[in-house]
Amino acid sequence: MTATGTFTPAPGSAPLGRMIGAQTALETRMLLRNGEQLLLTVVIPTLLLVLFSTVDVVDTGAGKAVDFLAPGILALAVMSTAFTGQAIATGFERRYGVLKRLAASPLPRWALMTAKTGSVLVTEALQVVLLTAIAFALGWSPHGDPLSVLLLLVLGTAAFSGLGLLMAGTLKAEATLAAANLVFLLLLVCGGVVVPLDKFPGGVRSVLELLPVSALSDGLRDVLQHGAGVPWGDLGILAVWAVLGLGAAARWFRWE
Repeated sequence: MTATGTFTPAPGSAPLGRMIGAQTALETRMLLRNGEQLLLTVVIPTLLLVLFSTVDVVDTGAGKAVDFLAPGILALAVMSTAFTGQAIATGFERRYGVLKRLAASPLPRWALMTAKTGSVLVTEALQVVLLTAIAFALGWSPHGDPLSVLLLLVLGTAAFSGLGLLMAGTLKAEATLAAANLVFLLLLVCGGVVVPLDKFPGGVRSVLELLPVSALSDGLRDVLQHGAGVPWGDLGILAVWAVLGLGAAARWFRWE
C-alpha cells in the first residue's frame, strides 16, 4: 500500500503449483459434468459388473463370477477414463481452439497435460472406490499385494493416456469420437475384460495378450483373484505401451 492509501498493482501469474491445482480441479469438474463421460466412466462399468456377476451369460471358469469380473472391470474403468474419455474431450477442445488459448496462458503446455493427467487420476480413484464397493456387495473376495495393484493401475493409466492423447492430437474431433468409441467396444469384447482370453483361438489369443487392456486385466486378475506376486510380464507390456504412447503423443500432438 502506498502513502496515499491506494493499493499498488502487482501483476504476474500465480505460483505454478496453484495453477496446476486449479486446472486439475476444473478438468475434473468438466469431466464429471459431461453425460457421455459419466456413461463411459461410471454407468457402463457398473452395469457390466452387476449384470455379468448376477446373470450366467459368460463362462468365467471355476469360482465366483465376480472374482473374475471385478479385476477386468477395474481395467475397463481405467481405459474408459484415461483413453476413451480423455481422447474425446481433448479432441473437441483442440477443435474448438480451447487448447490453443490455454497454451497462450501463463500455464505451460506440460503443466496443462499434467493437470489433465491429475484429473484422470482423481476420476479413476472415484471409479475404483465405487466399483470396489459394488464388487464387495456382490461377494468379491480379493487377494494379493495392494502395491502391485497400484503399480498396474498407474502404468495402465500412463499407457492409455498416451494413446488417448496421441489420437486426440492427430485426428479430427469427429474421427477421434468414432475411433475412440470403436476401440472401447472392441477391447471390451477382445481384451479379456468380461470374456476370458482362453475362449479365443491360440494364435489370436497370443496377439490379444499383448494389448494394454489385456495386460492390465490379466495382471489385476493374477494379483486380486489368484494372489500372485508382482506380474512382471504384464507390467512390462504396459510399460512398453506407456513409453510408445506418451513418446508418440509428445512428438506428434498438434495443438490446433
